[in-house]
Amino acid sequence: MATKARLNGFQIWNMCFGFFGIQIGFGLQNANTSRIFQGLGVQVDHLAILWIAAPATGLLVQPVIGYLSDKTWGRLGRRRPYFFWGAILTSAALLVMPNAPVLWIAAAALWVMDASINITMEPFRAFVGDNLPDEQRASGYAMQSFFIGTGAVLASALPWILTNGFSVSNVADGGGVPPSVHIAFYAGAAGLLLSVLWTVFTTREYSPEQLAAFEATERARKGEAPVVAADAPTRPVRAYLAGGLAWTLAGLLLAAAILATRLEKELYVLAAMVGLFGVAQLVAGLLRRADRTANGFSEVVEDLFRMPATMTQLAVVQFFSWFGLFAMWIYTTPAVAAFHYHAVDTSSRAYNDGADWVGVLFAIYNGVAALAALVIPPLARAVGRKACHALCLCLGALGLAAIPLIREPGLLWIPMIGVGFAWSSILSAPYSILSGALPAGKMGVYMGIFNFFIVIPQLLAATLLGLLLRTFFGGEAIWALALGAAGMLAAAACVFRVRDVGEPRASRAEVRSPEALSKA
Repeated sequence: MATKARLNGFQIWNMCFGFFGIQIGFGLQNANTSRIFQGLGVQVDHLAILWIAAPATGLLVQPVIGYLSDKTWGRLGRRRPYFFWGAILTSAALLVMPNAPVLWIAAAALWVMDASINITMEPFRAFVGDNLPDEQRASGYAMQSFFIGTGAVLASALPWILTNGFSVSNVADGGGVPPSVHIAFYAGAAGLLLSVLWTVFTTREYSPEQLAAFEATERARKGEAPVVAADAPTRPVRAYLAGGLAWTLAGLLLAAAILATRLEKELYVLAAMVGLFGVAQLVAGLLRRADRTANGFSEVVEDLFRMPATMTQLAVVQFFSWFGLFAMWIYTTPAVAAFHYHAVDTSSRAYNDGADWVGVLFAIYNGVAALAALVIPPLARAVGRKACHALCLCLGALGLAAIPLIREPGLLWIPMIGVGFAWSSILSAPYSILSGALPAGKMGVYMGIFNFFIVIPQLLAATLLGLLLRTFFGGEAIWALALGAAGMLAAAACVFRVRDVGEPRASRAEVRSPEALSKA
């Protein structure tokens, strides 16, 4: 019977190495976007809304790219064409962003950069599911986490390294983006492109026909079809139209309430999210009634409502996890600069020293994440994947909560240990649990839909965090990190509601055996 070949360590290395470059771009974006925006004159309580480009782009791009990559087969294969073109576009955006003369160009560059990263990154998740047999998928996602960590270490620390190791100035004459950030972005563009091209040209892919044969073999081995969304009944037209009308009206009413009460304009983004979800359902219902469902839009919306139960439960965990992460990425630079370095003037030496130190802190948590990727798989086998993920999320929550309690900047590396474990687990555990519940023919589109539950909390963070800080915390960015810690704790609690269909049910003695370990 047709089965996937086991890959050796070097083959898995090649397959995942492109993530090293992707994370260089992502790490430079995370550690320096607020710094660039503030250098162009943006106030701290307006940072969150400018970051909205990243999650909004992912919300639109990832399911589309997932759907298209499921249907693609050509000279470069199924997923690799998206790696190739996404890397080229991301590298171009990295060259533009630090040179933006005005805010709107920087914001546009961020939008292009994140769209391009999503084009490259989304198929990488499906790539592991496509190419590896079930027993090696955990290793594949752990290898991705390792490269994500090492790439982000380099990207996050690069401005600090340039300043302290090569005497490149971290202060721009007359304000703006300093030379150290410029050079870091140029080096990052080259590193991203080269590493992704390495994966493109050193790996091969199974054809759609081979993947279908592998899935048929797996179903036969199990003796029954797995519980997947594709086997669920289609959603009735009436449900689409009723749900679409309700969500559209809710969005309109929310927008009217914001206008009437003169609340912050950022909240219109929340109203738009609600309304557009309703509009999407209305369009899908009308297309279904007209029997015009042979299109990507209808398939993505239908699959959204037919998610496996495991995916629905994981969505809640992802929601709270990524709310906490986004709070950290947006506000750590202004929080540390103001709270620990007592600086809010972005042109001052103290502010830029604080911003450089945040880059080092981000490098530390990503370095910890790379090492944690080696520790988490055996820990998960010992205590279970859910308990292991919950533990890592609790460590992340403790790390974020500790930052306002530590007054000495030089000690802030300690909380980053907990954040690193959480980050490593967030990048691997949900996908390891999820991949066993998805059909091979829809791996790409479902990985794209799963991204909804990463970007929606980021959109909420972008719309609500600025308002919460101004209303309840006097505009002090440090308290956004406390809110992020609360999100991590909520995610940890929700992990135990997830049904892990691939979790080994062997006894403790059996778990130690090679046969049980291979099933894990």
